[in-house]
Amino acid sequence: MRVLIKICTFGQNYSLSQYTIKKYEPQFYSIWNQFIADSKNGTFLFHRDFMEYHSDRFEDFSLLVFDDKDNLVAVLPANRVDDTIYSHQGLTYGGVVFSNKLEIFHVEQIMNSIVFFFKIEKIHEIILKNQPTLYLIAGNYGLDYVLFQYFNSELLKREMNFMIDYSKKMIISKSKLKHFKRISKLGLKVVEESNMSFFWDKVLIPCLESKHNVKPVHSLEEIQKLKSKFPSNIIQYSVYLNEEILAGITLFKNKNGVKSQYGASTEIGQKYRALDYLFITLIQKFNNQEFAFFDMGTATEKNELGYNPGLVKQKIELGCAIFNQDTIQIKL
Repeated sequence: MRVLIKICTFGQNYSLSQYTIKKYEPQFYSIWNQFIADSKNGTFLFHRDFMEYHSDRFEDFSLLVFDDKDNLVAVLPANRVDDTIYSHQGLTYGGVVFSNKLEIFHVEQIMNSIVFFFKIEKIHEIILKNQPTLYLIAGNYGLDYVLFQYFNSELLKREMNFMIDYSKKMIISKSKLKHFKRISKLGLKVVEESNMSFFWDKVLIPCLESKHNVKPVHSLEEIQKLKSKFPSNIIQYSVYLNEEILAGITLFKNKNGVKSQYGASTEIGQKYRALDYLFITLIQKFNNQEFAFFDMGTATEKNELGYNPGLVKQKIELGCAIFNQDTIQIKL
């Protein structure tokens, strides 16, 4: 049985049932960040310092949801483009982050509150790019069900996200392991670096320009600034041979797992299979540190297949399985 909910509005805050919606303002900086840190599925990408490094490119429209005791129970990292809300176009993933003690009827009421708020703001569409399923160790509190059952959400896009689930037996292909053992005898040196410029300038930028005619999403200045704010979350590993850099991987480390954000190799590094060597080294390293997963991202590409077959093959051979990363649409 559905319950009739009384609605009232006041100022910039909107109240629906026992929940009050507030648009993010700088005064909420500390409470927002603490909420993300305490939540089971929040990641450092939702920290305001990360979200705001490119604030000049997006109109922030993030929301906070408070209960009738003024406790923060949910947040939505988001930006607005005309009459559409995205969660969040400047982030790899988004969605609603809930507190750890909610039941499904709370989730329904919270989403009713958010939707009502957006209707008042003359929003006609919400686009949510959810986290890959392995990030949701505590589940998503029935959000998918609520959005489908009560808000007629539709699947807008589904991508293959390649991840190693450390709770399962890890299966790296025999050919990859064979080359790894051979390369291990060549004297390659894996280094954790504080300076990102060696990898960015000598490996990543030239590789992306020559292969794809694109630049990294983050400039060197941006990634260095982010690393200074999140030194334990953004980690650079590089491979050297005789003091020459051959390949590198930039990791985004969260409390539940690690994600390969950037990975590239020089032409000489490709000859030595240095990138595979580094991937296997790091996959084994973080498996021994009790993380839940190693995320190698998507292989999405604009072609007939919708993905890059070579990247898919590489990720599968390195031990990845496929997990859905869905983008859903809610029309208001």
